[in-house]
Amino acid sequence: MSARGDIENTFHRWALAYDERDMDTMADCFAEDAVLTMTIADGDLIGPFDGREAIMGLMRDSLASQTDQRRHLTTNIIIHEEDATSATTESYLTLLSVENGAIRVLSSGKYQDRLVNEDGVWRLSKRHIALDLPY
Repeated sequence: MSARGDIENTFHRWALAYDERDMDTMADCFAEDAVLTMTIADGDLIGPFDGREAIMGLMRDSLASQTDQRRHLTTNIIIHEEDATSATTESYLTLLSVENGAIRVLSSGKYQDRLVNEDGVWRLSKRHIALDLPY
């Protein structure tokens, strides 16, 4: 039986937690030994950020520089491989910004993820974010 709903909930929990600045929920979306990397506009690799604490440091620093309300939209989720303990996926990101009564698209991109099932909870163990534009 597919865990698609649970896997999608991990993506949506992370996005909502980031947008609401809920650091505890955001941290819980990552495995303790997770790795995050990023590229922006086909530029150099940023990272790796090794481990939940390093990833959360990046998230805290990013949030501290933002004055707008961000909205992360995750769509077109494809599950390439899935078994009871892990899954690999690709999906699209659309990043919106709301500030001063206006909404604008900041960037789009693609997530490439590996998730692990830890005692019934799906968590990101490896995430690569490829943004089309700087944010």
